[in-house]
Amino acid sequence: MRENGSRAVPWVDPDLVPILGRIPELRLSDESLGEMRRALLASRPPASDDLPVTSCERVATAPGAATDVAVVVHSPVSAGGPLPAIIQIHGGGLVMGNADVVTDENRRLAAELDCCVIAVDYRLAPEHPFPAALEDCYTVLAWANDNAGLLDIDLSRVVVKGESAGGGLAASLCQLARDRGEYRIAFQHLTYPMLDDRTCTRTDLPAWAGSLVWTVASNTYGWGSYLGERPGAETAEAYAVAARCPDLSDLPPAYVVVGALDLFLEESAAYALRLARDGVPVEFQVVAGACHSFLSFGAGTDLGARVGFNSTDALRRACSNHGTGVVRDPAALVPDRSPTANSTKERRS
Repeated sequence: MRENGSRAVPWVDPDLVPILGRIPELRLSDESLGEMRRALLASRPPASDDLPVTSCERVATAPGAATDVAVVVHSPVSAGGPLPAIIQIHGGGLVMGNADVVTDENRRLAAELDCCVIAVDYRLAPEHPFPAALEDCYTVLAWANDNAGLLDIDLSRVVVKGESAGGGLAASLCQLARDRGEYRIAFQHLTYPMLDDRTCTRTDLPAWAGSLVWTVASNTYGWGSYLGERPGAETAEAYAVAARCPDLSDLPPAYVVVGALDLFLEESAAYALRLARDGVPVEFQVVAGACHSFLSFGAGTDLGARVGFNSTDALRRACSNHGTGVVRDPAALVPDRSPTANSTKERRS
């Protein structure tokens, strides 16, 4: 057990214990938000400059969009032919962060997977509540499709990827793209996603849930800032909260990973189960002893390496020419030997 204030937290992976001790407590409020934003940007790891990747800032525009959106595009130097594209949506509780917070990882993915990574600098709440961030992500999706030749990307292999708040936005973006029917997304990669505002009001979660890194208080502030109202209210606007979507069918195949000690464990599990029940291929991983954002601050640990391998492998499969390797209707590959099928064949003969 690890003591955290008045809450006893179950076993934390040994790789994370010394790191957690150095992470300052996050206290989000209107008064502290500016300071917290600066601290997050200051804590981002330096980007590797020895990779064969070019990184450039661009401006995404789309017909009918409310505003242009800044993006950072990372492309392998020796790209050959149209590349898969990853639209990367950063975390930060919907109120912090920018397209540069995961630049090092984005450059590594571009080099390792031979893909184009497009990092979205979406507008933040509370200055810009819903639907600003989601519409910015959609603008970037539209811009990538309209500029596929310029970006040298393969539109049949467009992946959306996000961590924490970015994971929730990625899930909502898939729903919005499905319903508008304008652009295709091949895969959704959700890392400890922020999916459900109703978690803020739950009283049945374990006492230690929300004790490490991302707390119930921070979650309540983030959701309230984005929604412009008390989180957990009976109604929410369509696409504002990914978990509120009543129908998850016909969404892209998904990979979802979350720590067992994360406040988002149960909402991630519920969303993955709903995807599966609605016929969407989904791979779901729960990481023992891991809390929120463990892949970020634990990147250099054995735990980070193990889980990072699985995470990258999911992206590799999605970006490959073979897609996700999922057969949508496996029953079609199996001969029908049911009595009804046999009798039908006999009648037809």
